[in-house]
Amino acid sequence: MKVYALVGPSGTGKSHRASMVALEKNAEAIIDDGLLISEGRIVAGYSAKREATMVAAVKRAILADPEHARLIKEAIARLHLSSLLILGTSAHMIQRILKALDMEGVPVHWILIESVTTSEERALAQRIRREEGKHVIPAPTMEVRKSFSGYLIDPLRFIFRRKGRAVMVEKSIVRPTYSGLGRFYISDTVVTALVMHVARQCPGLYRVRRVSVQTVPAGLSIALDVSLSMSGNLFAILKDVQLHVKQEIEMMTALNVLVLDVVARRVVPTTIVQSPKQLA
Repeated sequence: MKVYALVGPSGTGKSHRASMVALEKNAEAIIDDGLLISEGRIVAGYSAKREATMVAAVKRAILADPEHARLIKEAIARLHLSSLLILGTSAHMIQRILKALDMEGVPVHWILIESVTTSEERALAQRIRREEGKHVIPAPTMEVRKSFSGYLIDPLRFIFRRKGRAVMVEKSIVRPTYSGLGRFYISDTVVTALVMHVARQCPGLYRVRRVSVQTVPAGLSIALDVSLSMSGNLFAILKDVQLHVKQEIEMMTALNVLVLDVVARRVVPTTIVQSPKQLA
């Protein structure tokens, strides 16, 4: 296993530069803040940026949890990786990660952040981290969203030229909960009201009878009981309701809808439906 280590103080742009360094060194995967990222996919691990405190984030980043480290090791073996780029704030941190992965003694090719960035770039990165609380994850937004339900995530795309050809690189920007800017959340009561409002816009729906919302760290589990008007294919109506509610709730809240069960409890004959929007 060939191991590269990108080392530099926190907030100096390591995650921002990681994709480019990996391309230059032909590293097949990146370990950054507890995540194993390969070919633009988060293949294993848990992000330190999801932790509630800085202490917990550090423990997560160095793979202090044996179960966390086991998942990373199994993924490395499963993917048959021959090269790896590890990001860390110091040589000691890199060695802690290698020890957790049972890779002590593996030769490390050290790369200092100062060798791949200018002083102006590092100063800008630190200012953004300090004033705006923004952190970069070297993975596409669609991948990051799976693990960061409820977080505001901004995509960051740019063109990187390598050996005469242009390569598109996408990263994501998040604000961790341990950021000095504080935390935010959307209560289940608000999500319930949103689900009812969105569902009422669906054709063929006569009434929303009950909405149940359960929040877990990975996202939402929603159960929706409805009455339908007998005005079309009932299974098609239920499928449209399910798809529409999922898309709208994820767009409005940034929460992942993990499960959305839609159950028809009653079918109302068209002759007694006064209005397709009678959904009180």
